Amino acid sequence: MSLSERWKPSTTVAAVIERDGRFLLIEEHTPEGLRLNNPAGHLDPGESPQEACVREVLEETAHVFTPHALLGIYYGRFQRPPSAAWPQGEDISYMRFAFCGTVGEAIAGRHLDTGIVRALWMTPDEIRATRERHRSAYLLACMEDYLRGQRYPLGLVRTDASVYRPTTPGAT
Repeated sequence: MSLSERWKPSTTVAAVIERDGRFLLIEEHTPEGLRLNNPAGHLDPGESPQEACVREVLEETAHVFTPHALLGIYYGRFQRPPSAAWPQGEDISYMRFAFCGTVGEAIAGRHLDTGIVRALWMTPDEIRATRERHRSAYLLACMEDYLRGQRYPLGLVRTDASVYRPTTPGAT
C-alpha cells in the first residue's frame, strides 16, 4: 500500500447526555432504515473533538451541548454487504470520541440535519429494549459506561494549535 493509499479510520464524536434518568438520542434515516443513535458525527477539519461534538449535538438535536468529561474512545469496524444501493459494499473502521455533558432547552425553530427525524429522550431500559434499532453498538456501550460512572478529564484529548493554524515545513 502506498503512502497515498494509507488506511485511516473515520474519526467520529458522540454525546452521551442524561437528564432525569433519560438519555437524549436521535432518530435518523439510514440505508438500514430508521435507527436510533447518540447525537454523533464526523470530525471536520479545523475543529477539536470537543468542538465537533458541540456542533453535532446542535445540528442533530437543536440543543447547545456543554461537554464535562470524556466518556471513552471506542474503536470498531462496520461492514455493509454489497447491495443495489452499495454495489461495492462498505468496510469502515470508526474511532469514536464520546463525551458526556449537559444541554439546555432546545432552540425553538431550529431545523435538524438532513436525515434526522427527531430528538427524543429515552430511559436506559427503553434503549436496551430497542437494540435492533440501534445504528451502532456504541450507543449501548457508551450508555452502559456512563451508568457505571466512567469519566475522564477533558484535557485527556489535547488539540494542537496547528489544527486551527496549519504550519508549513520550513516556515518561520
